[in-house]
Amino acid sequence: MLRRAVRGMQMAINVRVADFTGVALRGNDETQTLVLVHRDPSLSIPLLISTDADEIAQAWAIWSEIFALPQLDEGARKPAPRRRRTNAIRARRPKFLMRRRTAMARELPVHQGEREIIARN
Repeated sequence: MLRRAVRGMQMAINVRVADFTGVALRGNDETQTLVLVHRDPSLSIPLLISTDADEIAQAWAIWSEIFALPQLDEGARKPAPRRRRTNAIRARRPKFLMRRRTAMARELPVHQGEREIIARN
């Protein structure tokens, strides 16, 4: 369960562990960050920030084993292509109406100046 705030709106997102691609090591020589990497970069989770290289190496192996995910090398990783999103508002008829035939639009005759026949009980 990830809790995020997007433009002031609180969100809770359920993300399965299988959706993550691996555990990666990011950062420069001084401070390094251990990150649980997701296809969508905004859903990646930082696990540990440290300056100790031995601590990071041990934690990297432990987190990788706990989640059963591979240890990723961030230098060799290429970003995944964006997924196509479906349009919420479609410019066509709904699916259940596609089975029906559309009626031909025609003008109904208008009778003016005639007497009306009314059936009384």
